[in-house]
Amino acid sequence: MPSARTVALAAAGAAFAAGVWTAVDPSDSGLSLLLAACALIVAAAAWLETGPGSAKELALMATLAAVAAAGRVLFAAVPGVQPVTVIVVVAGAALGMRAGIAVGATAALVSNFFLGQGPWTPWQMLAWGACGAAGALAAPFIRGRLSFALFCCVLGFGFSAFMDVWNWLTFFPHTWQALAATWARGLWFDAAHAAGNFVIAFAAGPELRRMLERYGRRLHTEVVWV
Repeated sequence: MPSARTVALAAAGAAFAAGVWTAVDPSDSGLSLLLAACALIVAAAAWLETGPGSAKELALMATLAAVAAAGRVLFAAVPGVQPVTVIVVVAGAALGMRAGIAVGATAALVSNFFLGQGPWTPWQMLAWGACGAAGALAAPFIRGRLSFALFCCVLGFGFSAFMDVWNWLTFFPHTWQALAATWARGLWFDAAHAAGNFVIAFAAGPELRRMLERYGRRLHTEVVWV
């Protein structure tokens, strides 16, 4: 059986090859981008496997992913507004990068079983996983309510822009005019995503982070018998 690190390296190499394919033959970019996304997800999963984790930690991450997915489904009637980004950023900031990535990717996958799976799913998994990683990296700087809300607002625009670029590369001519039209078409949706993130994060983000940090400390508490 190959090690997790070997699988991660092989998947990363496959993602790079798919990216080269996209650059060399843009006419097949839909298929090559899908393969690249799947390879990156395999690489991330293999990397996550190398880290320490207890059953309680896995249960907590699964619960957070389920809550985020359920929130996305419940907010489906409001275009662009959903709590996934905020929950994923909180998970990354409070529990670390591995937790943030795992919660983001899992929430995207699970929620799409209800909202519809498609070639967009792997890219949503990557984008929300990246939001979790960003939350972990920015954790010391987003402790305040306003800073946290602004950070989630920016990530809302970043997530939407990332998906707009995927949509452009997959379905439209690879011209700057087509990219501008794709961004313009989704501008109000992107703004709703960012605004929803700001409101949700400002209302509940710091409290949720403190709760997860307390639970995380309990998970890592060791009892030493003298």
